[in-house]
Amino acid sequence: MRGLCAEGVSFSYGSRQIFNQIDVGPISRGELTVLIGPNASGKSTLFRLIAGLLQNSSGKVVLEGQNLAALSLKERLNRVCFMPQFFTANAALTVFDVVMMAHKQLKGWRVTEADMVVVGNVLETAGIGHLAEAYVSELSGGQSQMVSVAQALVRSSDVYLFDEPTSALDLRHQLDVLDQIRSAIVGRNAIGVVALHDLNLAARFADRLILLGDGQIRAQGHPIDVLSKPEIAETYGVYLETAAGPRDEIVVHAYTS
Repeated sequence: MRGLCAEGVSFSYGSRQIFNQIDVGPISRGELTVLIGPNASGKSTLFRLIAGLLQNSSGKVVLEGQNLAALSLKERLNRVCFMPQFFTANAALTVFDVVMMAHKQLKGWRVTEADMVVVGNVLETAGIGHLAEAYVSELSGGQSQMVSVAQALVRSSDVYLFDEPTSALDLRHQLDVLDQIRSAIVGRNAIGVVALHDLNLAARFADRLILLGDGQIRAQGHPIDVLSKPEIAETYGVYLETAAGPRDEIVVHAYTS
């Protein structure tokens, strides 16, 4: 099977079961898939299982026919790039340093002029070239998040997983960052999955949606199909309506009564 999928995956934190034999995908190359669901629905856990940071108790995660559990840690890190929700780094490092480290992580540590150009271009594309010499300890939450996205996009991977990459950003930067991510996924013909809380952003940028709730995949498919299903209102505990926006985009209206 092409693309990325999870087959019969189960996982528990101790006695607390998170997933019980869930199936996800296939998630195709060259498309941006958005993972949606309420808080504590398992989005971060699913990403960590795909990245190999957690061990599923049953089932498997498969990338283009290959069980990722069969890969060495280095091979899996090379093929799957995971951006966690919270950015941390040594305070003695600059923005340029941490993006360079991400670029060289699996390639050896000798830095060439070509590496300097690659990192400089990534920072400029991300709109944070002016922060290159700033120490990461000096950054705001939103700036740190943009640096974390640059750390992911400087790498060449088959799969990119972004856990809430816009949660600390203002509206303009939310749009800019999701534009960057989507353009990179399409341009590289990679597999991209982004976890978002904002359903309007999800509808605007997603080629496909995956709805996660109560440790189950409640729905997956084209945004308008998923957003029109009764499962989404049940999962979030609100009433939802969709409409066409002025540019024919999907607009989601949520209300409680």
